[in-house]
Amino acid sequence: QTAEEIDVLIKTLLEQNEICFDTETTGIDANDAELVGMSFSVTPHEAYYIPCPADQEATKKILEQFKPLFNSSSVTWIGQNLKYDMLVLKWYGIELKGNIYDTMLVHYVVEPEGRRSMDLLSAQYLGYEPVHIEELIGKKGKNQGNMRDVEVEKIKDYAAEDADITLQLKHALHPKLQEKEVEKVFYEVENPLVKVLTDMEFEGVRIDESFLKEYSKELEREAKLSEESVYKQAGVKFNLASPKQLGEVLFEVLKIDPKAKKTKTGQYATGEDVLMKMAHSNPIVADILAFRELTKLKSTYVDALPVLINRKTSRVHTSYAQAVAVTGRLSSNNPNLQNIPIRSDRGKEIRKAFIPRDEKHTLISADYSQIELRIVAGISGDPNMCDAFRNGKDIHTATAAKVYNIEEKDVTKEMRYKAKSVNFGIIYGQGAFGLADNLGISRAEAKEIIDNYKKEFNGITRYMDETINFAREHGYVQTLMGRKRWLRDINSSNFTVRSFAERNAINSPIQGTAADMIKLAMIKIHAAMQKERLQSKMILQVHDELVFDALIEELETLKPLILENMKAALPLPHGVPVEAEVGFGDNWLAAH
Repeated sequence: QTAEEIDVLIKTLLEQNEICFDTETTGIDANDAELVGMSFSVTPHEAYYIPCPADQEATKKILEQFKPLFNSSSVTWIGQNLKYDMLVLKWYGIELKGNIYDTMLVHYVVEPEGRRSMDLLSAQYLGYEPVHIEELIGKKGKNQGNMRDVEVEKIKDYAAEDADITLQLKHALHPKLQEKEVEKVFYEVENPLVKVLTDMEFEGVRIDESFLKEYSKELEREAKLSEESVYKQAGVKFNLASPKQLGEVLFEVLKIDPKAKKTKTGQYATGEDVLMKMAHSNPIVADILAFRELTKLKSTYVDALPVLINRKTSRVHTSYAQAVAVTGRLSSNNPNLQNIPIRSDRGKEIRKAFIPRDEKHTLISADYSQIELRIVAGISGDPNMCDAFRNGKDIHTATAAKVYNIEEKDVTKEMRYKAKSVNFGIIYGQGAFGLADNLGISRAEAKEIIDNYKKEFNGITRYMDETINFAREHGYVQTLMGRKRWLRDINSSNFTVRSFAERNAINSPIQGTAADMIKLAMIKIHAAMQKERLQSKMILQVHDELVFDALIEELETLKPLILENMKAALPLPHGVPVEAEVGFGDNWLAAH
């Protein structure tokens, strides 16, 4: 607790190669929390806690003392979800210069399914139940206290235990990296990404509030029109937002589908999939879908984004979850960027709200082109598909020409559309039934298209069969980087359960390789930007796209740097080229 005691501790810690580190803070939003204390552990069952006072100047003095340790490049920092602790420190102007080792990510590559909080992992791997935070600050909810209010004796034990448990988890989990053969994906993809994401979350993105205010009014007007149109056609007023009332109006009053299905609770099913099938035949359904889209856009994005603006930075800082999606994809929340709709024009408009930090900056959007299909070609080695990509052809036109056995120049728009649907559907295990449903064609025509496809692209059919056989034999499938997905149900005697596992077997190596590729690209671009000492920042990652807040005078340096690193991030087999495109503009929509 005194400067002298801290000095002695720092001297001891400076002699270590590996230090387990954890922070205690006033809240769960790292961009808005204050440091309450830090704990360190280097030997199991032993740890140190340093309280950091509410007076921020005093806390900065303590951190200043620790600078030689944090700046040491010979220390490897061990932690559970280290991104959080690194983000908290960054707000105090401190970065961990050494290597890092995140136990949460070790568990993620070893066991991609399920939850991985420290308490759960401790129970599972150490047979020990740690003190839960609720015992100190109360249950979640508006009456929950924060760590600042807990007496130091209690915090000391809780925080020291956290650091100690995480250190023990490292010892327990580390051998599993080798055992499961996932070292490459941990050391080359997941672990180095932590520092990249920390910087991105710290930067955040500027939001155009006045645009959102106007757009919110516009959506409200349009929703009102759709709603009134529904009531007019129904001849009755009801609560359009209630699925129960809607079902009764559609299927009892208007009787628009005599074969309407009911859900388990006995009300009519009015989900999007149900309504989509009837949208062509009945104008009231189109209005209902429009009303739903408009109200959802308004509440989920247009009205929610301004609330997320950080009062310190006036920017929105999304939080990336690196260890959630089984496929390896990043997910994000507050806001969830992956869900911002891009299929509809109204949804796309939301991207206009994301803008550069000032007039000296512009937004750059860089996007992989048809990456999953290129990966399918590379992994399967199908000669026709590989050829089409190597010769720079439009893949859907080339597919249509093969499926319909005609010249590429004779392919119609409709043929290309059908071929596109097969290209994407086949890797998700879609059969004739699904394709017919999707395209609104007869099952016989759908079956013929798929049969022709399988004949012309037999390398893809072979890949699908071989992958399922590999999974049956080994219990997993893997990406080009060796990211694994365990498929416990692949040999299940239940047809539905087994089919689901088979679809995952085909799809996971493709989705997972795409995830690995963009993560590798982010790591390489981040390093290249630092090496060139650029002031521009990488700020967002969504699906196959990266967004940068770029200094206008750095544009000409940055564009080729981004493209080269995206294309070279993860070379595909059989010489299948990886392509990416880059655009810029004064908002995210204009840049895309």
